[in-house]
Amino acid sequence: MILRLTILWIWKLIDPLFYLCSRLHYINDDQNNQSVFRVRITKYKGGNFTLADGTKINRNDCLLKIHLHNIRLLHEFKKIKNDLMRARLMYKLVLSSMPLLASYLKDHPEESNIKGIIGITTINKGIRSLGFESYPPSNSWYKYFKKLGQLPISLISSSSIKNFRTNSLNYLFLSKEKLYHLYGQNPSSK
Repeated sequence: MILRLTILWIWKLIDPLFYLCSRLHYINDDQNNQSVFRVRITKYKGGNFTLADGTKINRNDCLLKIHLHNIRLLHEFKKIKNDLMRARLMYKLVLSSMPLLASYLKDHPEESNIKGIIGITTINKGIRSLGFESYPPSNSWYKYFKKLGQLPISLISSSSIKNFRTNSLNYLFLSKEKLYHLYGQNPSSK
């Protein structure tokens, strides 16, 4: 427990530097409450996918990349011992942040060029009910290094390394239109 708290403390010190170097942006609501997402515009470099609503995601398409604000989540989880309770809290926080994500995208100056949302995660439960579709990356080296990069988060947040081994790494995609439809932003009202 002391080791986890020490790592969290160090991570909390380093996180602002990571934020500055990563070109990420916070998403805030009208009361300046932050969502659990930090985002940036990216050019997609993976294989081609066609989403359920017909949206085609191709190499070099412009997407809004989402990153969970892990240090914030870990800080909220530190007193919760049960993995199921952590998962429920994470789901609730992500769900409450989705309308903010839709609003951010709708108001973004490059909104017309952005096809949708992309994320990469080993969390595979609950994503469909949020509207996301998951697809495995095709490049095995990319998968290996990305999953290795998520190991520290898993070690701090989970009570079992078994969960990390069994969860596969996936891209999460959500088309812009589906995001607007599910989370209250009408694209024609822009």
